[in-house]
Amino acid sequence: MEMDSTWTTTVLLVPCVVLLTAGFFYLYGVIMGLLSKKSVRNKVVVITDALSGLGKECAGVFHKGGARLILCGKNWEKLEELADDLANSSDPTVTFPPKLVLLDFGDTDSMPEAIAEILDCYGCLDIIIFNSSMKVKAPAQTVSLEVDKLLMDNNYFGPVTLAKGVLASMISRRSGHLLLVNSIQGRLAVPFRSTYAASKHAVQAFFDCLRAEVEEYGISVSTISHNFISCSASGAPATSKSLWSLLYTKKPLGVSPDEAAAEIVKTLNNKRKEVVIAPSLPKMAIYARSFFPNVFFAVIGAGVKNAAIAAEM
Repeated sequence: MEMDSTWTTTVLLVPCVVLLTAGFFYLYGVIMGLLSKKSVRNKVVVITDALSGLGKECAGVFHKGGARLILCGKNWEKLEELADDLANSSDPTVTFPPKLVLLDFGDTDSMPEAIAEILDCYGCLDIIIFNSSMKVKAPAQTVSLEVDKLLMDNNYFGPVTLAKGVLASMISRRSGHLLLVNSIQGRLAVPFRSTYAASKHAVQAFFDCLRAEVEEYGISVSTISHNFISCSASGAPATSKSLWSLLYTKKPLGVSPDEAAAEIVKTLNNKRKEVVIAPSLPKMAIYARSFFPNVFFAVIGAGVKNAAIAAEM
């Protein structure tokens, strides 16, 4: 009889625990949703490369949350299309029509004019999401110096120029949040992406230094490092098994734009200084690079050799 009583109690408790757990996660989602709207409502938010998958996702989230958006991109017609899509999918009584600015990090001569236009939109800035990246995959000796400079302009000099251009405004108001969406290759480097990794290391270092410099003015600086922003979170299994290739495989290890946007909102809420959104393997590689560098280099080198052998077969 005692066994039957214990079994009955267990059977009754399990559904209760499941329901309580589900209820907790539901309430957590509701609360985070309310906090996300509260955190951006009436805030002036700049999104660079707003025409990318992540840029559009962030634009949608912040627009519905009541932010005063400044959308930046290289193509005026596509920016207008994005603004129309946002307007058609939201309630105009609780949202603001986005302002549009042509911004090309690769054109350094146009940056001062673009920065002035951004500052003139509302006269102040609360949040800037630095979302822009140019990628090149090739052996280092085959990449021309012109391409090296173009990558550095897009991935380093562009974001840095924009940050410097708006700092005076934020410092005078003693508030603001700069959020850099960076690649995990700003933390470690894998073969055949030498210039790309160099540009990502450089911009990571700049924002790390800037964080300490502007903290006394009430300005927050956050960096989010991802391994890859994919169209969706799922995909076909990766065929390559080497460690270095898995560190930068597009699918299935990439994060979707909505997952990345949710992490951005969370980071703006809790003002975390550094976030890595990646599967366990890339995260382990970061620690291995720091604490066991010789092992890391050996594994990376072996991966390159294996890839060369496979290419010859």
